[in-house]
Amino acid sequence: MRKNQKLLNMPDELLLSEEALSLLVKKRKHRRIVILNLVATLSIIITILLVTFYWYSQELTPVNKQSGETKIVNIRDGMSPTEIGALLKRESLIRSTAVFDIYTRFNGLRSKLQAGPYKISQKSSTPEIASQLSGGKIASFDIMLYPGATLASHRKQFELAGYGKQEIDDAFSNYDASLPLFELKPSDADLEGYIYGETYKFAIGTPLNDVLSQIFEHYQSNIDKYELKQGFAKQGLSLFEGITLASIVQRETLSPSGDEPTEDQRMVAQVFLSRLSSGMNLGSDVTYQYIADKLDIERDPTLNNPYNTRVYRGLPPGPIASPSLSALRAVANPADTNYLYFLSGDDDKTYFATTNYEHEQNIKNYCQKKCLIY
Repeated sequence: MRKNQKLLNMPDELLLSEEALSLLVKKRKHRRIVILNLVATLSIIITILLVTFYWYSQELTPVNKQSGETKIVNIRDGMSPTEIGALLKRESLIRSTAVFDIYTRFNGLRSKLQAGPYKISQKSSTPEIASQLSGGKIASFDIMLYPGATLASHRKQFELAGYGKQEIDDAFSNYDASLPLFELKPSDADLEGYIYGETYKFAIGTPLNDVLSQIFEHYQSNIDKYELKQGFAKQGLSLFEGITLASIVQRETLSPSGDEPTEDQRMVAQVFLSRLSSGMNLGSDVTYQYIADKLDIERDPTLNNPYNTRVYRGLPPGPIASPSLSALRAVANPADTNYLYFLSGDDDKTYFATTNYEHEQNIKNYCQKKCLIY
């Protein structure tokens, strides 16, 4: 009772100070609560960011680092980045379409994703896949078409590249025969001699008709570059005849590695051109061998077939193989000689002669084995 009385008798200034002290205590408590709430909120945000970053980082990783599996994915023209991401997810090549979308968006790749077939590994991360798609690193295959090979051999190469027999038949039958390359080529003649020997690279999934179109274009570009048509004309040959003779020169001589014709090729070309102009038979063994192999019959130098230039005069009905650029250039620019005969000796050297007697002597001296082989 006395204490209360004391309080009642305290000066107003002291009472106010006590109220201020209480208010200060309340403010400090409120500030502490605010700080604690702020710290708690920041902790939650940081935790969420860390979890999100960890999730995002994990979703960028490869689907299967141990897998050797690859898939061919065809990105069509007009596909949006979202559609591309969905396709990759369906093929089990990425972990998340959302992460693919975020990554391509924030790295400025969405407008750079290119159409085409891609060979993608499950070992690839999302950034690696996005880089592959934006860099246009499409899946491709190499096909080796050899100079001197026949059409039958080229067909096998196309089959090994994955093309079906029916597609090959269709492509070999349905091409643009109006191209300058096919000038004077008989309409019933096949593509023998027109599959230019080269190693080509094509995108996986390229239709064979498109493949052939590019091969024809490459062939024509070399004809134009080296003025082969004009060179053939100087020898009295059309483009078709020049290709035909070049295919024989190709098979009669060792194929050089470069595009420049060898002296042997130019001399063999001159022999054939001289025999043509003088009305002699070409007498080329490789022509009857070609048709015998094509018809799957025994090789016979007396075979009664227009391709047998031992029996029939003039050029055969068409090419017997794919001539190399060196063989084509040899026919367009032959050597200046008077030779009418040649043979490839047992030592793989070519021996030339101006008379039949000299030729027989060359056979006797240099061709005891090869000249007995049909």
